Amino acid sequence: MKNLKFLNKYLLRYKLRFGLGTLFVGLSVFFSILVPPAIRDALDYINDRVQSLDGNQAQGTFSEVLGAEILTYVAMVLGFYALSGFFMYLMRKTIIVMSRLIEYDLRKDIYAHYQQMDLSFFKRNKTGDLMARVSSDVSKVRMYLGPAIMYGIRVAFLFSFIIYSMFQVSATLSWYALLPLPFLSISIYYVSSIINKKSAIIQEQVSTLNSTAQEVYSGIRIVKSYVKESEFQAFFKDQSLDYRDKALKLAKVQALFFPLMILLVSLSTLLTIYVGGGLVVAGEISTGNIAEFVIYINMLTWPITSIGWIASLVQQAEASQARINEIMHTQPSIQSGSQPITDFKGRIEFKDVSFTYPDTGIEALKNISFVVEPGERLIIVGKTASGKSTIAELLLRFYNVTSGAIYIDGKNINTIKLESLRQKMGYVPQNVFLFSDLISENIKFGAPHSEPSEIRAYAEKAAVAKDIKELPEQYETQVGERGVTLSGGQKQRISLARALIKNPDVILLDDSLSALDANTEHAILEHLDTDLKGKTCIIITHRISNQLDFDKVIVLADGKIEHQGTHSEVVNENAYYNQLVQV
Repeated sequence: MKNLKFLNKYLLRYKLRFGLGTLFVGLSVFFSILVPPAIRDALDYINDRVQSLDGNQAQGTFSEVLGAEILTYVAMVLGFYALSGFFMYLMRKTIIVMSRLIEYDLRKDIYAHYQQMDLSFFKRNKTGDLMARVSSDVSKVRMYLGPAIMYGIRVAFLFSFIIYSMFQVSATLSWYALLPLPFLSISIYYVSSIINKKSAIIQEQVSTLNSTAQEVYSGIRIVKSYVKESEFQAFFKDQSLDYRDKALKLAKVQALFFPLMILLVSLSTLLTIYVGGGLVVAGEISTGNIAEFVIYINMLTWPITSIGWIASLVQQAEASQARINEIMHTQPSIQSGSQPITDFKGRIEFKDVSFTYPDTGIEALKNISFVVEPGERLIIVGKTASGKSTIAELLLRFYNVTSGAIYIDGKNINTIKLESLRQKMGYVPQNVFLFSDLISENIKFGAPHSEPSEIRAYAEKAAVAKDIKELPEQYETQVGERGVTLSGGQKQRISLARALIKNPDVILLDDSLSALDANTEHAILEHLDTDLKGKTCIIITHRISNQLDFDKVIVLADGKIEHQGTHSEVVNENAYYNQLVQV
């Protein structure tokens, strides 16, 4: 249970509920334990009373002879059961509710931890696997925090109270009645280890199923266009069958518990009756004591049976918590600096920057150096995989540079608070992402408190307002997952509006006009000339428009700067750039 120690801080957070729950468990068990002695006394009373009656008295009615006393015992037993049930209700209200609260806290903490991780983390881990850890793994952990702990405490109290009560009556009969328990302990230890191993394997397979389904649904257009539905269905079927086989193996192991428990409990009952009968004949115990012991054994039936179930829950939770701990103990490679940005001007300098992607080992940039003065516009061009997008990702600190340094207003960006740095940036990525929400919500994502009039104004500046007005619900239209209901050009323009409405000090446009026709691009560039005036701007593109006004050009090739300078300088020196201008 070493991995479950991670949860102790949550149990301490709700220690009052946990403490009260434990108290209520004890009280519930205490009142239920008072039932067997009451029944023993009732049976002994009946036996003594019947033996003391003569023949004529025995002919009387039950109510005349025994009725009043028996009703007293019945009322006593019902009262004990009622009190036990009441405290059992309070027990569930405290411990089960506590487990739900911890489940909420744990999910929230995992999600918050995901938010802090860098891009390399999400490239290493599949989305389906991350979802499985925050959903099914947390659910299994909750079963440990709720039912397993609650019934585990109840079993401990029952064993303590019942065994104490049994030895108070007869040590000899108690030893015989409890004789099967050591064999029970050995079997539980052995089977629990098997359950732990098989539970970990099953959770891994659940992650595989989630990842497969998520990937297929995300790429459903490609799957359908290549008519691959049947192949993916067959693949998913194979994965599901693998999960079924692994789950069945676990179920077969778990199925051993209940028959074994019932067999051992039944053996205890037979030993109690057999040995107890001899003790009654010897005059060491009464007939009522045998009934009392049988009730004790029956009261232990569920606790003993539940030990296997509890052990299974604990082992499954242990396997799931190990997967959660693996994530929670992973620290982001990007650590925030301590300095906020004050008196921002917008001077950007790359000084001898080299970068190699940590997961692939691909060297994307090699000794890059350039300066963008406040208010300047820089155009970065180059062939595919020349390192253009990497410059934007490094400036946003999605990754740390391998060597060299990046400065903003003379400060190394590693010393600047991440939140402060990114708040100054307006980023339109190459691969546009829209949330499954309203168009208006997607636009004002960059400025949550924007008024409807501002949303419409920036939609105009991004040349997407006309498209939105043609939609049935206009700005209240749901765009679907990843913006699936919109065209590529519409998604690009909404993403551009989202960046502009933020009113950032630095604009990063990563090939964000590639899906637009010439007229739409012209309309957007006219707005950009006005809105971006005085702002530092880096535009990454594959084509040069005559309408685009800029101060500097950088041509990248194989991660190195091939040429940099003004348009007139580079167009005469670089054949690739000259070709772009001519197109």
